[in-house]
Amino acid sequence: MATSRAMPGQLAPTRNSFRAWLLHGQPHEMDGPHARDLPHHEHPWWQVMCLTGVDYFSTLGYQPGIAALAAGALAPLATLILVLITLFGALPMYRIVANHSPHGDGSISMLKRLLPWWQGKLFVLVLIGFVATSFIVTITLSAADAAAHIDENPFAGPLAGHALPVTLVLIALLGAVFLKGFGEAIGIAVGIVSVYLALNVVVIGYALYQVALHPSVIANWRVLLTTHYGNPLLMIGVALFLFPKLALGLSGFETGVLVMPLVKGDPTDNPIHPAGRIRNTHRLLTTAASIMSVLLITSSIATTLLIPPAAFQPGGSANGRALAYLAHAQLGEGFGSIYDLSTIVILWFAGASAMAGLLNVVPRYLPRYGMAPDWARAVRPLTLVFTAIAFVVTIIFRANVDAQAGAYATGVLAVITSATVAVALTVRREGRAGAIVRVGLIARIFAYTTLVTIVAEPDGIRIAACFIGAIIVVSLVSRAMRSTELRSAGVTFDPMALEFIQEAAALGPVRLIANHPDERNSREYLIKERAEREASHIPAGDLVLFLEVTVRDASDFASPIHVTGQQVGGYKVLRASGASVPNTIAAVLLGIRDEVGRKPHAYFGWAEGNPLKYLARFVLFGEGDIAPVTHEVLRQAEPDPMRRPAVHVG
Repeated sequence: MATSRAMPGQLAPTRNSFRAWLLHGQPHEMDGPHARDLPHHEHPWWQVMCLTGVDYFSTLGYQPGIAALAAGALAPLATLILVLITLFGALPMYRIVANHSPHGDGSISMLKRLLPWWQGKLFVLVLIGFVATSFIVTITLSAADAAAHIDENPFAGPLAGHALPVTLVLIALLGAVFLKGFGEAIGIAVGIVSVYLALNVVVIGYALYQVALHPSVIANWRVLLTTHYGNPLLMIGVALFLFPKLALGLSGFETGVLVMPLVKGDPTDNPIHPAGRIRNTHRLLTTAASIMSVLLITSSIATTLLIPPAAFQPGGSANGRALAYLAHAQLGEGFGSIYDLSTIVILWFAGASAMAGLLNVVPRYLPRYGMAPDWARAVRPLTLVFTAIAFVVTIIFRANVDAQAGAYATGVLAVITSATVAVALTVRREGRAGAIVRVGLIARIFAYTTLVTIVAEPDGIRIAACFIGAIIVVSLVSRAMRSTELRSAGVTFDPMALEFIQEAAALGPVRLIANHPDERNSREYLIKERAEREASHIPAGDLVLFLEVTVRDASDFASPIHVTGQQVGGYKVLRASGASVPNTIAAVLLGIRDEVGRKPHAYFGWAEGNPLKYLARFVLFGEGDIAPVTHEVLRQAEPDPMRRPAVHVG
């Protein structure tokens, strides 16, 4: 038999209608790139690939232009290096991430498991800051590029020349969608991605056909390369140096593992390690990377050879929209407008994917650590916060695609680098000697790329630092404010513990002496019982139980509590472990009350010392001045004094 106490966390009802609407409901499991592990939301892997593709494939809207602006005539070679690192670096790493994190937690959960205690929690908060940077800039950059496509369209009319307000309107519309509610996205994503990829194949295919008809453009390109760089080795060296500026093309991998709960596996899959889902996620990652690699290389060749270099510069007609430029120039304004519309839709939907990711990542991790305020459990307040942040970022960068590329790359590369580090640590722990060198090399490549990007584009790390600092401050303040919650995911008792409790209840009130475990022998319990009976005036004939709590990991917020019973000489001892001594004691006392139907009595000794020191020890180490904190936890968990377990301090 077990007694279970759920953590407090439901949003309190309110009389204010706006507040009630704003705080309506707990964060539900959303259909989208970051849904939880819900079987009835599973889909074939190729459909889920389209869901990731609204983010990943949409980079074709601006990646060829950014590559040409950064690398000039070397753009195809630099893009080839990007593709090689994608296929032989990022892809193998994320296949390993999929093996170890098949339930949608991504690479962050791998590092969380590898790095215990507070340093692990703080590292996760830093990673969430980089993830937030990546997703926020995905929203702002995608909206800005959509506005650029609108601005350059010949039918834009009064919208032309107003990129900043158009971008803000697109972001506001995105926020409005999530304030109203975001439903099933798979079917929409399949249609959007299918049309977009088909149009890109037409544009790139026709452009390469024109290159074949006019081989002089290839000859001119070779002359330009020879004139500027002289020999192939120098070209490769410069292309390697320029690779970090093209890192936006790596944006889809973390999303690819976050969507795993949506991927349909085999009927016989083990829920803990679903082999079918993992296999199909490997197919998703490999297919998406292969399609994107082909499109990136061919689009870079076509745009570099056929578009004048001046058009790529800021203010140029191909800036941030190279393939759209070709669609209009070679296939006519009608087809070009259709391509613009498809690009605008997928870029806007990429922002929706990023917003869904933010609304999942923050509630998924921070409440686990007790590091989110109550309103962070609701979708609408978070939507308003993220929309406001996206407004600020857009205004800072003036809705400029090129200016945001560095910030986006910083977020993307930091997340991928953390994934490669997680894989390297995992491989090392597993003792796979053959893979350690290869994985370590890949991790070093991405670490180098991240550092180069940070140095070259410091705006990215500044934005990420703002996110990280805000998340850490809010998280720690929230953790301190929520520290007196019950912090228990449930309490269970083993048979011997139940026997002790029922025996004590049959004789009268259940009396428990809180004991800090030291030697755990009969002499320790004899001395403790004598002292507590004298200090608290416990009747000589009443049975007493001892309650001992061991702190497992003080950085955890809540966990299931299992109470075991052990007889030491003639003394009956209940032992439990949890994240905090006072909260665990309070949860056990409430569990005993529910088990026997009467409130138990707990006896403590006074703690001597500085209260501030004890407060710090409680927050950081789960200990401190136990008695008053236990009483406060019980007071918050059980408002009725007649049903609340009694706390005595002698």
